[in-house]
Amino acid sequence: MTAIVWFRRDLRLNDNPALVRALAGHTSVVPVFCLDDRLLSGRHRCAPRAAFLRGCLLELDRRLATLGSGLVVLSGRPEAALPRLAARLNAEETFAAADVSPFSRRRDNATALALRSAGSALRLQPGVFAVDDLSALRTGAGGPYSVFTHFHRRWLREPRRTVLPAPDALPALPSSVQASGVPGFGEALAHARFQAGEAAGRASMFEFTKSGVGNYAELHDAVGRPGTSRLSPYLHLGCISPRELESLLPDGTGGTAARRQLCWRDFYAHVLLHNPGNARAEQQEHLRGRVAWVGSVQLFDAWRTGQTGYPLVDAGMRELARTGYMHNRARLVVGSFLVKDLGIDWRWGERWFMRTLLDGDEANNNGNWQWIASVGVDPQPPSRRMFNPVLQQRRFDPDGTYVRLNVPELREVPNEYLAEPWMMPDGIQRAARCRIGVDYPAPIVDHAQARREAIARYARAREARQVMLPARHPPSAVDRPADRSRA
Repeated sequence: MTAIVWFRRDLRLNDNPALVRALAGHTSVVPVFCLDDRLLSGRHRCAPRAAFLRGCLLELDRRLATLGSGLVVLSGRPEAALPRLAARLNAEETFAAADVSPFSRRRDNATALALRSAGSALRLQPGVFAVDDLSALRTGAGGPYSVFTHFHRRWLREPRRTVLPAPDALPALPSSVQASGVPGFGEALAHARFQAGEAAGRASMFEFTKSGVGNYAELHDAVGRPGTSRLSPYLHLGCISPRELESLLPDGTGGTAARRQLCWRDFYAHVLLHNPGNARAEQQEHLRGRVAWVGSVQLFDAWRTGQTGYPLVDAGMRELARTGYMHNRARLVVGSFLVKDLGIDWRWGERWFMRTLLDGDEANNNGNWQWIASVGVDPQPPSRRMFNPVLQQRRFDPDGTYVRLNVPELREVPNEYLAEPWMMPDGIQRAARCRIGVDYPAPIVDHAQARREAIARYARAREARQVMLPARHPPSAVDRPADRSRA
């Protein structure tokens, strides 16, 4: 009896329900990855993330080989490639970890139909989220959740499955197939901070849960200090299991705060699962097509290149461009600045993040952008999520460590002027070798004025009685040839 294990966002051997289920009922198990061109050149293409994916696959292949197996890499869409392989192997079942995005669900439906025609069956298993079945979490009225605090209370009560060990050995590949090797693709960042693969992910997980989580509640917002877990790229591709990570978190304030972040991850997946239209439109229907976004490519380019004149915003965007990563607090600040200060459609920022982040995850990215844009679930008045970049810098980077690391023009600026460098007198600018408007840009907008305009923009949208023309979408700015080279 033969089964296929289709690896997707569970690129690990530890706590892999799909792999364990296949081994339990079959004498022959064939590990497979489908190199679908849509992963490399589709809507959310990202060359650094693709390179990170390749590194994870290389390590998975090596680990499979040490256990007596190997990774079979198929080229093409899985709905075409998997049925051909299943027919050749006479494989009765194909096991894979269930996912929630509209793309993954369409892909799985098409693959299930094609496999059925080939005499095989697609068996979806848990493994991508901390809770096995996000669709089972329902409100008292029987519907999906749209408020995080209510979801969090229900999520904490949901039973958890036992963490599964990695297998000690695997069946050899059938003679009709062989481990094909992982082809080259993607373009790694010169300053990437993350080593790809399960071994690196597990090492980071153990380091965090043993020594880093104790101060997590106090430090995870401090952009200039090592207070975050830095596990998001490994969680995105499943190099580590969110269920295992949760099981390792200790009691106490740090463990509670980290567990809450895992819940946010599951919450946004739950939201996208039940609201697939959120991938392209606002969760709040009364705002769809009614917010008069500015649509300035010039302002967007200043934002994405870190040339806004607001140091914390520019530090975040330059960290992203250089490393493929951005501190979570910085993500909130730069997101608020794009949408609220510049008045630019949240989809422009969402798309840029997906094109540049190593941990780019559609559910989390979409949920966070809609949250900061005040158009998604868990709604609050727009003014509640309108971050002042000057005050945010003074609170979360008080000594300027983060800003100076990422914006070298400002390294010699005295701390008292670092959050508002445009306030430096001419003599101090010369002494700091940072002339505003020459070495570092002046602010491209006035935050106080932008705040008033944003509040008015949302007020007009709420008062609108007819749907406006659709807002311009990111491709007009993000898909230009000059930008594709950076993605």
